Amino acid sequence: MRNVIDAIISIVTNPVLDLNVIIGKNRANSMGMALEEYIKDIFSGDEPREKVFSYLGNQNNPPDIMIRGGDAIEVKKLESDKFNGSIALNSSYPKDKLYADSPMITQFCRDAEQWTVKDMLYAVGFVKGSQLRALTFVYGEDYAADKSIYEKIRKTIKDGIESIPNVEFTESKELGHVNRVDPLGITYLRIRGMWGIENPFKVFRRHYTPNPKAKFTFMAVMNLTKYHSYQNYMELEELAEKTDNLNLELAAIPNPNNPAILIPAILITFEIL
Repeated sequence: MRNVIDAIISIVTNPVLDLNVIIGKNRANSMGMALEEYIKDIFSGDEPREKVFSYLGNQNNPPDIMIRGGDAIEVKKLESDKFNGSIALNSSYPKDKLYADSPMITQFCRDAEQWTVKDMLYAVGFVKGSQLRALTFVYGEDYAADKSIYEKIRKTIKDGIESIPNVEFTESKELGHVNRVDPLGITYLRIRGMWGIENPFKVFRRHYTPNPKAKFTFMAVMNLTKYHSYQNYMELEELAEKTDNLNLELAAIPNPNNPAILIPAILITFEIL
């Protein structure tokens, strides 16, 4: 089963920076699709995608990719400022894990394989023109709080909206759906949450300062338990010994649920100057 270590090795040994983006009427979507295809390529390698992945997602529901028997992957594109820009998550709050009973995923995702919970990997990239300028990997458990934190906020807002008197609501997965707003009863209002999160380069800036002059910058942050769960991590360490600008360092990152607790982690960086 291929994994994130395979993907990182692929980035280092075969760095493909030109994504050959096809600029259509919707330029942002074209860039995002090219980034997603690139992520699929580095994770699948030479193996057929249908063998590596059990699910390849859709535009409206997480995740974008599920590795068969492995992690879920959410691909996000930075709109501007590769090291300080924020990530738009839209109606889905950040996920430490992906759960099969989540109302935000599709039935096709639930049925793609036998699973109950998957580790969630965020792959965040910045594309300028057709050039991939920055890419970062971080697992949700090292980045996002427990789902109860976000659910509490979402539920409080939703319950508050639905407690408004003399308003006709319809059952909805959104924060609210109001019917018959106008006297004719023909107008409705959808109330949606628009979540966002700071990008990993900014979140972990105390641990790594990218070279702003680099043509390409890569960073991965992974807790040591997850890192050592992969049988091929030694292959990456051997590659680092003989590769310029590929560095592996131990780090202590804050627990997303309690920043007073530090988690042992590995920081992986790679730059093309």
